[in-house]
Amino acid sequence: MTYVVTDNCIKCKYMDCIEVCPVDCFYEGDNMLVIHPDECIDCGVCEPECPADAIKPDTEGGLDKWLQVNSEYAEKWPNITAKKEPPADAKTFDGETGKFEKYFSPEPGEGD
Repeated sequence: MTYVVTDNCIKCKYMDCIEVCPVDCFYEGDNMLVIHPDECIDCGVCEPECPADAIKPDTEGGLDKWLQVNSEYAEKWPNITAKKEPPADAKTFDGETGKFEKYFSPEPGEGD
């Protein structure tokens, strides 16, 4: 098992999860975060920290797409270990459906 970041992180990109991760397995894209599935130790401390409820255990159904997205982009994007401020308009996008198709950016974030 591992945890994965899902659709609702896109354009919200709250970083509360980063502060509590004991193994620094988060990677930063332009408008979302991902978890490296091989680095995640399945402790689950990040899941309740996400204000957008975007972090899920991969044992939940229907998350195959997100496991693939997390795996692929954790290899491409820079590691991030320090919390930054979310985008100013994050609350506007929180809970919106279909964000991957509308807004996903494959571009890397800044990382640490």
